[in-house]
Amino acid sequence: MSVTIPIQAIELTPGSQIMISNLSWQDFEQILTDLGEKRTTRVTYYRGTLEIMSPLALHERPHRIIAYILTTILDLQGRNWEDFGSTTLKRPEIAGIEPDTCFYIQNADRVRGCTNLDLKKYPPPDLAIESDVTSKTTLDAYEAMGVPEVWIYGNKQLKIYLLSNEGYAETSISPTFPGLSLIELIPQMVQKAIDQGTSKMLRDLKTQFRQP
Repeated sequence: MSVTIPIQAIELTPGSQIMISNLSWQDFEQILTDLGEKRTTRVTYYRGTLEIMSPLALHERPHRIIAYILTTILDLQGRNWEDFGSTTLKRPEIAGIEPDTCFYIQNADRVRGCTNLDLKKYPPPDLAIESDVTSKTTLDAYEAMGVPEVWIYGNKQLKIYLLSNEGYAETSISPTFPGLSLIELIPQMVQKAIDQGTSKMLRDLKTQFRQP
């Protein structure tokens, strides 16, 4: 006798994840509906495999700090940006993912006024940020979306991945910020925010950028 357990009944401890195989796209859509909007878990789907993760609090904080750093630098540079947070990105029948956070920068003007992100109508985010990703499924899903740049932060290190025809390749320089060594700057600023407070770190960052 088989037993069916409602997806809502599955409880994950913080820092844990489960993987479910052989799911159709319709299964994935139904699971999103069953899980609902008000939840702490994040989901990734790629070609029949679903991962559900319950992040630790220490997972959440770095990507939020990195987002503050990113928007502060963009503002200092006088550039437009739009933050779409953990909006579910979908490429029907192939992939679905909820980033820790994602941004439109080069395409910021194209998504102004957007309240329902349909990738058939809008371009994918220019940049996605993830903390402590160990699953290849994540990059596979982003590749299916066509997200050109992904930052992954873990173990006090930032890795930058750029998309090409051959998939993602790690690089030391972000084309979004070509004049900055972000793989050095961001880990330093994240640690400073944790040690001294995010507000102070951002004030110091602004002062640093304004110096001749």
